[in-house]
Amino acid sequence: MGHAMQLVKRSAAAGWLLLCLGCQSADAWSPLFDGASLDGWTVKIRGLPLGEDPYRTFRVEDGVLRVGYENYDGPFGGRFGHLFHDAEFSHYLLRVEYRFVGEQAEGGPGWAWRNSGVMIHGQRPETMTVEQDFPVSIEVQLLGGDGEHERTNANLCTPGTNVVMDSQLVTRHCVDSNSKTCHGDDWYTVIVEVRGGEVVRHFVDGELVLEYREPQLDPRDANALGLMVGESLILDHGTISLQWDSQGVGFGRVDVRRLKVVVAVGVGGLR
Repeated sequence: MGHAMQLVKRSAAAGWLLLCLGCQSADAWSPLFDGASLDGWTVKIRGLPLGEDPYRTFRVEDGVLRVGYENYDGPFGGRFGHLFHDAEFSHYLLRVEYRFVGEQAEGGPGWAWRNSGVMIHGQRPETMTVEQDFPVSIEVQLLGGDGEHERTNANLCTPGTNVVMDSQLVTRHCVDSNSKTCHGDDWYTVIVEVRGGEVVRHFVDGELVLEYREPQLDPRDANALGLMVGESLILDHGTISLQWDSQGVGFGRVDVRRLKVVVAVGVGGLR
């Protein structure tokens, strides 16, 4: 019965994903990464002005958007970074194909081993402070296993934000998904379904692993407070960025597919 139930769950998740990819799509898949350059992207590294990356942390190698730390002078030193796409998005599907490569940078935090992420509904990079670790955003964690222990993938983290699950406001920083562990150096595909300020769903290799609603600014967070517009905390649009936390990673594909908008953009959220 357990095996049969797993098949039912997988079929339901696959069916839901097919629905997302089909009848409610307004556009075909469009690449945000062109496979050859960083055109359309802007880097922000903690401790450096916007647009500066003297270490060539992000570069394109053999058609892959690569993160590496070979040019860092000394330990990692908390130089967390994000690569921001220039556009903002509201209702869309985001498809990210990634794999971990190389070793973690010297001095990287233990939690950051085989840890990367994609940030959605994020603030614009020019509104970040020079020393700000992470943009105010919703983070879809990209995680890898050690070949032995369990570690879920496509978890949720909330720098400067909160979400609603089971009709309750969730204020803890991270929420685990129900995914399998993604061991090894294989390529994995994470798809995020984003419907403005209504609902967000995470898929790993076609399986629905996490769902939450009403992404919103956290009024307890100083960075988030500076981004509030009016009285609404709801995030209904924002930037997309790729994160590095000290682990080498490669992105083979970063694509977006816009969905039909069913509510107006700009009711609340970021400036």
